[in-house]
Amino acid sequence: MTADIGVPVPTSPGGVRVERVVTSGVFELDGGSWEVDNNVWLVGDDTSVLVVDAAHDAAAVIEAVAGREVVALVCTHGHNDHVNAAAAVREATGTRVHLHPDDRVLWDQSQSWEPDGELADGQVFTVGDVEVRVLHTPGHAPGAVCLHVPALGVLLSGDTLFNGGPGATGRSHSDFPTIVESIRTRLLSLPEETVVLTGHGDPTRIGDEAPHLQEWLTRGH
Repeated sequence: MTADIGVPVPTSPGGVRVERVVTSGVFELDGGSWEVDNNVWLVGDDTSVLVVDAAHDAAAVIEAVAGREVVALVCTHGHNDHVNAAAAVREATGTRVHLHPDDRVLWDQSQSWEPDGELADGQVFTVGDVEVRVLHTPGHAPGAVCLHVPALGVLLSGDTLFNGGPGATGRSHSDFPTIVESIRTRLLSLPEETVVLTGHGDPTRIGDEAPHLQEWLTRGH
């Protein structure tokens, strides 16, 4: 079942909108495990949809797709909690699963099959009358990406940028200076009114996060 996004997000003239499905499960890395709630994002109209991060509950994602054509399933990164429902959604919808190649090191820790397509910086997916642009933003993971939808004024940030700062970098294959540089150079240059729809938790806006860059640097990890 879809959940309220939490902030106003416009609908395109062609009817493309953003929907959120919140799923719950276990994130596992470096021998630890944590109960987490994930945001699964759907960008689409009444006939087609792009799914971002099939997490935990394939049935909930498939229900939200509601019979629409899934033009692609994009993984913002390879941590298990963002990809562990991808195979079932792929099988049910016939879509292709896309991952940045730099994140195969994480994908292969939990998945025994290969993604169908590789993401690249600047790559564009088209859904209805909008374009969804891939931004490579390493740091939380080497192949982490964000998805910018200029027509809707939205950034789907995965675990790169949250309400309150950068995603976690205290685990393997992550790096704090790298994620801060990704945010500084790739994200904070977006219009300040851009709504940031995160991989976990509440949304934010670029303009609400940009003033805190120095605080993040001072705080560190």
